[in-house]
Amino acid sequence: MTETVTETRCGFCAIIGAPNAGKSTLVNALAGVKISIVSHKVQTTRSRLRAIVIAGQSQIIFVDTPGIFKPKRTLDEAMVEGAWAGASEADAIVLLTDVRKGLNDEVLAIIDGLKKNGRQAFLALNKIDLVKAETLLDLAQKFNEAFAFRETFMISALNKSGIGKLKDRIAGLMPQGPWLYAEDQIADVPLRFLAAETTREKLYERLHEELPYASTVETETWEERKDGSVRIDQVIYVERDSQKKIVLGKNGQTIKALGQAARLELEKAFERRVHLFLFVKVRENWAKDPERLRMMGLLD
Repeated sequence: MTETVTETRCGFCAIIGAPNAGKSTLVNALAGVKISIVSHKVQTTRSRLRAIVIAGQSQIIFVDTPGIFKPKRTLDEAMVEGAWAGASEADAIVLLTDVRKGLNDEVLAIIDGLKKNGRQAFLALNKIDLVKAETLLDLAQKFNEAFAFRETFMISALNKSGIGKLKDRIAGLMPQGPWLYAEDQIADVPLRFLAAETTREKLYERLHEELPYASTVETETWEERKDGSVRIDQVIYVERDSQKKIVLGKNGQTIKALGQAARLELEKAFERRVHLFLFVKVRENWAKDPERLRMMGLLD
């Protein structure tokens, strides 16, 4: 008897789109576990995060890129450049769009970018549960008149509707070759980075408009303990003393609540006890500091 050998496949798929299209929600849904920050605020994803997904014999590395928008600051420029860099290196590209916003100027600018770079892409119309069916069909036609998409998928990343077909289609496009990661690995980022992103998400959730984009979180130390637990020290950087007071809150109540929320989520994600200690420091113009941007993965 001859044994049938199934060829393995492995490649990269970039998820691109305008801010708040649902890219992080889609990546988390595809991975089956929370990897990227999800927030109602736009531009919460700052770095290119990689989720590793197995589909049959294919290993797909989904790249969650920052939203593509018209940059105003040094940080914005680095985020947009990072998004296009993620797309340029990918074997497949998915343009994700919020159906409620339609074919707006932001999306048209991204389509122009695809044309200039000579790249093909899938179209994923997201949040389909929020509009009528006839609206979807009309919108799909308009998108495909603007750009020759390889295929159009109608999905709800939040409800995980339609994402199975999208994943299977991408899996078949991955080039033949050995897997790059272990079968049980779900992300290509250090745990200390995921820990910092978790705290940053809680910061966004708690402070809303009080601290829009003037903060970042860095994991300074990660100490493995003999009892299996881990001690994590993190610094929340802000740009002004007034922002530091907001993060700390009256009698330290805000930072205490932030730490508790982040710790509970980290313990759930890491399946171990976590001792989390948060500190707040003022660092003016951190968003213009090349060293900070390098640490965030936005500069080489």
